[in-house]
Amino acid sequence: MTNAISTLETLTDTAVDSALGYETAAEKAKNPGLKQTLHAQAAKRRETVRMLNDEIVRLGGDRRENGSTLGAAHRAFTSLSDAFQDSNKAATERVEEGEDYIAKKFREALEHADLTPESRSVVERAHAEISAGERLADRLEKQFD
Repeated sequence: MTNAISTLETLTDTAVDSALGYETAAEKAKNPGLKQTLHAQAAKRRETVRMLNDEIVRLGGDRRENGSTLGAAHRAFTSLSDAFQDSNKAATERVEEGEDYIAKKFREALEHADLTPESRSVVERAHAEISAGERLADRLEKQFD
């Protein structure tokens, strides 16, 4: 069970990082439609975080709300580099990079993690939302490239 909690904690931290990334990208975007889309996606990702946290608590762990140290460092670095780019393009590029990363983490967890059937079901539902976000990010990057 500890292995399942550890996997869920890692995925949850990554999902928190992703939600924060969407919120940061929405702040940087100038296009009103893009801003709205990014805020909506951040809300969906927060719902995924809630779902993952509920499973962690069910297994006896503690809720995760702060994301990872690596995610915070990445946001700081990209804020610096984004200052020199078109805001809409930079926002969509960062979102697309983040979605590729999080999708890979969830795929790996589903392929290799020792999860209970209930936990696997939660991760599969979360992965479905992550996959939809990855497709959206690809479309946005093409639109604003």
